[in-house]
Amino acid sequence: MNREDHLKSEQHTHSKLQNKRGWKVLVITLGACVILSACGNSNSITSDQQSAEQASNNEASENSNQEQNSSSEVSAVVTPDNFIDTLMNGSKDAIYNQFSPELKGTLTLEQFKTTADPFLEGVESWEQVVDAKMNQISEVAWKDQTGTKGIRAYFSEENQIEGLSIQPLQAHEDTDAKFTKTEFKLPMKGEWYVFWGGNDVLSNYHYEHETQRYALDIVRTKEQSSYQGDATANENYYAFGEPLYAAADGTVVEIKNDIPDNVPGVMNPEEPAGNYVVIDHGNSEYSITGHIKEGSVSVKKGDKLKQGDLIGELGNSGNSSEAHLHFQVSDGPDLFTSRSINIRWADQTQQLTRGNTIQGLAE
Repeated sequence: MNREDHLKSEQHTHSKLQNKRGWKVLVITLGACVILSACGNSNSITSDQQSAEQASNNEASENSNQEQNSSSEVSAVVTPDNFIDTLMNGSKDAIYNQFSPELKGTLTLEQFKTTADPFLEGVESWEQVVDAKMNQISEVAWKDQTGTKGIRAYFSEENQIEGLSIQPLQAHEDTDAKFTKTEFKLPMKGEWYVFWGGNDVLSNYHYEHETQRYALDIVRTKEQSSYQGDATANENYYAFGEPLYAAADGTVVEIKNDIPDNVPGVMNPEEPAGNYVVIDHGNSEYSITGHIKEGSVSVKKGDKLKQGDLIGELGNSGNSSEAHLHFQVSDGPDLFTSRSINIRWADQTQQLTRGNTIQGLAE
């Protein structure tokens, strides 16, 4: 499987046109290394997915009414570094020209402009909040000065725009400020990469949903890739089979151990969390470790655990496109009815937000 086919296989494709807060917002999901995991129920899977707009490559023009020929001057290349300035002050035609051809016909240049123009009204400045690269895709994302508008763009190594989202942002300051009483450590050893994590949907697609708002999706990478060789083999993913540990003292209250690991890119929405271990830490705080490798869970209900005790191996079970860890703490043991709680980490120096490399337990 080549890189393009692998990227496509990781995602669902979904599109809709919606209106929020009076803005016309295009929502088109595409296969560009966007959704690593959709750990919610079937409704949240659709709404959790990242937004993107794509169309065909066309020659740029400052005057859309002027006929162009093959000798016309080609616009300057749009890159992650100049994208936001081009969007605000330059040519939207130039941006559109670099959209991926896969979804040609989904969005016209006129639709792109009529979506972007009203969205950008009133924006004075942008703050970059994501700058990440994995599996040959670069991602950049920004918030406006009010924190209510967000833009995300995905670029290939050739600067083709593989994905674009233009979306409203909503903060949840009340729950952002409430942390667990329990102090947790990361449930794995060594160096890892935060694929989803943070207190906004640009950094963490879980954030929109109360049940998973502060969940983390974590992968292992080497040289900005999560796998080597054949992308259809779980064993080629650096995270697959890595040991997992209790993140704090507690009692095991739920496990699942018999869900088969997926072929990478083929997800299992019938068992969203896959194999998992749920630990009661007291104070109505339950850690949920999901997507565990089939048959590797090494604890049983009722076991009393100490922080750092082995609980299983990381896998690719459930609604997961590749081997990764889903970890969250909730106010109840059920992933889909309990409310996610912001986690108090023992190590306050690490930024567990999208695109950051973090250090787990000492090896």
